[in-house]
Formats: sequence, structure tokens, C-alpha cells
Amino acid sequence: MSERLRPIRRAIDWGELGPLRLRARLVAEGVYAGLHRSARRGAGVEFGGFREYVVGDDLRWLDRRSLLRHERLVVRQFETETDRDLCLLVDASASMGFRGPRAPGAKLAYAAVVAAALARIGLAGGDPVSLTLFGGGANARPVPRSSGREQFERIVAALESVEAGGDAHVDAGALDRTLQTLARGARRGAIVVVLSDLVDLPPGAAERIAAIGTGGRVLAVTQVLDPAEAEFPYGGHVRLRALEGGSVVETDADTTREQYLAAMAELTRGWREEVVRHGGRFLAVTSADDAVSTVRSVVEAVR
Repeated sequence: MSERLRPIRRAIDWGELGPLRLRARLVAEGVYAGLHRSARRGAGVEFGGFREYVVGDDLRWLDRRSLLRHERLVVRQFETETDRDLCLLVDASASMGFRGPRAPGAKLAYAAVVAAALARIGLAGGDPVSLTLFGGGANARPVPRSSGREQFERIVAALESVEAGGDAHVDAGALDRTLQTLARGARRGAIVVVLSDLVDLPPGAAERIAAIGTGGRVLAVTQVLDPAEAEFPYGGHVRLRALEGGSVVETDADTTREQYLAAMAELTRGWREEVVRHGGRFLAVTSADDAVSTVRSVVEAVR
């Protein structure tokens, strides 16, 4: 009779990555540049409405019709290509709760730090930011798009309260519902950043997530693996339990390593090709990588 399995930890194992608010600020400060130039109103590519004329405005953008009909000085505004929303999608499913011996925290904790740091950078540039969570149990709540200092606090609070939970094997429609929520709030020109291990997602997930990068949006998918998942450092007889799906495997690590690493490389390759094929950017990191470097890589990818 096999030994009884220990309960799976659901609360985020922050380890050295907490507290989130402080860690995110330190990471953001370590990134030398923002996501793009600050949002500005001016002569650009898309009409952005009207506002009252103020002294110093460029007279070329006066609306003559309004002046003739209503005797009002009104200026036409245009949204420049740098005026973008930042939409963050963080995978909080059960597999993201894993933390190996070399990682400073769980994968979900690492993704939360990166997401919060990106939010702080975007908000500092004057851009609206939103947060969508995939999985995460009953405490997982999306944070609608908004700007300002308080939005950072809302995003941090949402990430701190979530627990690693949810299984696509049990609820096959969970991903589609999450993507629908994200798509409704991601306007044309938005930057969409996905943070996930990309493990145990339903069939066709790569294509559906990659499709978010169409319609004038910029998509960056960041795969976050634990070093133990990326390298499979185990030896001898091991017992492995899937955090999603519930399967338990007993095997000899030395004979299985090559096959496992090949399968993981194939998973990453398939995601990379699908995302790039749809015009998106793909990054692969581990939860032991320097968070500043990861955030900087995402920033450079979406410029």
C-alpha cells in the first residue's frame, strides 16, 4: 500500500519574493525604461474626441464646424500610437503553485512580482492597466482597467489574495471564459502580457491565447517554469504527482530524464511557434531568474 500523499499547498509560497508590494517596486525601479513613451494627446493616427480650446493649443486642430455652428472654440484630439492599455493575464491554476528547491518562491509568486512590476511601470507612464486571473479559486477577481496610483494597490491586493487552484482537466471551459473576459477589455492597440507555465492547459490553448495578439493588439507570452521543471535534476527512483489531473507516476529519473526534457522542449517550441505565427512575442524564463531582467525583457519585447 502506497504512503498517503500530503495535501497540496494552495496559498502562495512567496518565499524570498514577498512582500509583493515592496518587491514589485524594487523590480520596477530596476528597469531603466517604461513599456513605451508616456501616453500623450496630439496629432496622431486615431481621432480621440473634442475638448475646449485653451491658450497655447495648436490652431491647426481647431474644429471649424463647431466654431461656425456654436461659436465655440473646440480642439480636435488624436490618440497617438503610444496611448495604450496594459492588460495582464496571470495563470493562477494549481500547477503554478509549485516551488522546487532552487526557486526563491512558487511560480505564481514570481509571476505576481513580474505582473505587479509591469503594472507599476505602465501606470507611471500614464497608461491604464487591468488584471485578469486564470484559475485561482474563489478569491480570484479581475481588476478592470484603470489608471492612477490606487490601481497599483488594487492589482497588488488581487494578486496577494489569490490561491493556486483550478484544473483545466476538470473545467475545460475555464480558459475560454477567462480569454473572453480579457478580450472584452483589451482594446485595439493594447499590450497583452500573459504569464503562465503553459502546462496542463486544454487542447488548442496555444492557438486561442495567441489569437489575442490579433486585432491591433501586441501580445507577449512569458512561460514561467520552476528550475526543477526546466532541468529535471532528480536521480534514482522518484514519485511524481501532477498538480492538475491528479495523476501519480513512479519512475527511474535517470532513464526518464531525456524523454522528459524532450517533451518539455517540444511543448515550449509549439507555443513559441504558435505565438510568433500570430505576430506575438514569446519569452521563456524560470522562477529563479532575476525578476528585473525578466521585466526588462518583456518591456523590450512589446516596444
